[in-house]
Amino acid sequence: MEKKIEIVVYRPEWKESFLELKRILYQQTEDIVLAIEHVGSTSVKGLSAKPILDIDMIINEYQDLSEVTARLQELGYFHEGDKGIEKREAFGRKDSFVPWENDKRSWMEHHLYVCPKDSKELARHLAFRDYLREHPEAIKEYEQIKRSLAKRASSRVEYTSGKTAFIEGVLEKVFRE
Repeated sequence: MEKKIEIVVYRPEWKESFLELKRILYQQTEDIVLAIEHVGSTSVKGLSAKPILDIDMIINEYQDLSEVTARLQELGYFHEGDKGIEKREAFGRKDSFVPWENDKRSWMEHHLYVCPKDSKELARHLAFRDYLREHPEAIKEYEQIKRSLAKRASSRVEYTSGKTAFIEGVLEKVFRE
């Protein structure tokens, strides 16, 4: 049985956790990674969300992926492939202490992706995040949709697909402008 989808009120510590993870990821990859971005609902101040960070690491081109993968493996991440989304490589964690550091800290749950700078999915992540950050009324609408879906969706797939129309509507506005 799938775990119930939990939407919680925005927490400032999400940003703090992201910044700590970003520091460690940069230390490991700074010579080949262009940027590390906090995306997804936890990156939008005031938006309730599932307490899971979404992180996009941006590389110059796809040929850098093998080196980034090797360095992330040293921190305890493993490559999961693109999971059906072109130019967005997913990485899982071997345990809750990943990224491994000396203090053996258990980290907040997070999804890590590596995208080349020309990735359409990266552009979508950044555009959607930035739109929400600039439109408080959209935050309220999106939060209502998420809370409603969390109550009635029977699976994570159903929850995610239920958000699609709203997300696509926002992206259509952004990319039309």
